Amino acid sequence: MVGRKKPLVVITRKLPDQVETRMRELFDARLNVDDRPMSQPELVAAVKEADVLVPTITDRIDAALIAQAGEQLRLIANYGNGVDNIDVTAAAEKGITITNTPNVLNEDTADMTMALMLAVPRRLTEGAAVLADNGKWAGWSPTWMLGHRIWGKRLGIVGMGRIGTAVARRAKAFGLSIHYHNRHRVAPMIEDDLEATYWDSLDQMLARMDIISINCPSTPATFHLLSARRLALLHPSAYIVNTARGDVVDEDALIGMLESGKLAGAGLDVFEHEPAVNPKLVRLASQGKVVILPHMGSATIEGRIDMGEKVIINIRTLFDGHRPPDRVLPRKA
Repeated sequence: MVGRKKPLVVITRKLPDQVETRMRELFDARLNVDDRPMSQPELVAAVKEADVLVPTITDRIDAALIAQAGEQLRLIANYGNGVDNIDVTAAAEKGITITNTPNVLNEDTADMTMALMLAVPRRLTEGAAVLADNGKWAGWSPTWMLGHRIWGKRLGIVGMGRIGTAVARRAKAFGLSIHYHNRHRVAPMIEDDLEATYWDSLDQMLARMDIISINCPSTPATFHLLSARRLALLHPSAYIVNTARGDVVDEDALIGMLESGKLAGAGLDVFEHEPAVNPKLVRLASQGKVVILPHMGSATIEGRIDMGEKVIINIRTLFDGHRPPDRVLPRKA
């Protein structure tokens, strides 16, 4: 891009300093130093003048916003893997390229999934809370704070993509039996390596698992994939872990089952209406029936820097006249 005008890049949230510094070196980068989410009018102003918009999951880039974009807007370089916050079809119709940041968060999210998988049955947050309450712990007892082992249990993975596969590798090392449901069966070599059992029927898998890990993307097809009907198929001793997207699960139905004892527990890093968290989930967390985290699955310094580098590569590639490596195309009907 030497000798050419630097593209105006509007970044909607505060990014790691290392990433922002590189952005300023390469582009005419407009930063959000306050890290306050942009309002919709502010987003409209941004797309009317920017050559590149760098949004995050907290920004709603819908068809109405895209329709107001100026002719100069060539790229929406999402700072994140999921693009459910962007109307990809509307962007394509307007000739705007969409990119994301795949593969850099697989291991981080899988780590957090495994952490929640352990935290709920082994009652980690309950135990930590006892020590935080000075004087409450009377000492070790053979029948106190008993949880459940995960070794030897059946894990059902909903969505055996890169993250789901990374979860499976960790879970196998912890002695779980790996089962999965996916749109397509994974390669035989992967199945053999993980000793994984494929279920073409999600309903049948759910009815037989001890732990369910949700690792599929949020799409119209996966909205409430775990509906009230499907949740009712689970054993009362089963646990659910969700580090994907909150709207994949019917949250109200899940809460009802946890409250009534029809489900043993849940570990949730995402919520259907986040950043709002249902007060009933907070109450269940205080009772030890659920562990809730504020969307921390991918929150590592290394991961956030890797995401920024992906965004930079996609911008540079497009403005160098080539196809960005992480281009996202509209889903086929």
